[in-house]
Amino acid sequence: MRQTLHRIGHHGRVAADVETLFALHQAWRYAVPYENLDIQLGRPIALDAEALFDKLVRRRRGGYCYEQNAGLAMLLRLAGFQVTMVEAAVMRATRGEAMWGNHNALLVDLGGRRWLVDAGIGDGFIQPLPMREGPHIQGSLAYRLERLDPDTWRFHHHPGGTIASYDLRLQPREVADFATHSRELSTSPASAYVTTLMAARPSGDHTLVLLSRTLRRLGAAASTPRMIADVDEFARTLSTDFLVPLDDLGPEGVAHLWHKAGTQDDLWRARVRNTA
Repeated sequence: MRQTLHRIGHHGRVAADVETLFALHQAWRYAVPYENLDIQLGRPIALDAEALFDKLVRRRRGGYCYEQNAGLAMLLRLAGFQVTMVEAAVMRATRGEAMWGNHNALLVDLGGRRWLVDAGIGDGFIQPLPMREGPHIQGSLAYRLERLDPDTWRFHHHPGGTIASYDLRLQPREVADFATHSRELSTSPASAYVTTLMAARPSGDHTLVLLSRTLRRLGAAASTPRMIADVDEFARTLSTDFLVPLDDLGPEGVAHLWHKAGTQDDLWRARVRNTA
């Protein structure tokens, strides 16, 4: 656990209490970037504990939802928390039942209260949310939880978030249960994780989001999207803003990502022109 605490920059006390839960969740969100660069490079995504520890802790990389929440669950369990991984469905409200399994989330039971914990949404909440219906304010951003039935809840993102909502079921799941979903989302030509380079990381009152070569700042301090100019700026952005260690990608990997992101942007602009 010591290595992981050092990785996320947590130097305070560790106990199975609300203060530590909030501190670890926030530290993880700021230190471990949401990113799909391995998918873009054609590298396989592994969800076993050793592979996740190697990638997220030793190599100081990030990952997407399955990796993020599995890694955070390991840390919280080592710290003494009662953690349940659950199945979730991003955009089920508009796209239906087929969305189940395209996301996972965590529930932490502590002192008679239950908390929603999630590091797998790039611009998601910074601190855990109490599993209580109604609005939940963090800084200038408003989230909301809605109970759909005794076993199903809906998380509503703040206005302007990268997603509108996701649903979650309360039945316990294991990370291995998401292996098929992860393989599909990380390899299918129809998957957004394959068609679009993504990185996100909270910073102050906003979240920086990189989609292909376009950099956005979302949240209270939202700004106009900006195109990254060249491969050198692209590398600096990955390293400085998203804390991605470039040596893990390698010079050829960075160059490949830059070229691929340009192709993605070109295709996106072509689709916009064709539908205008």
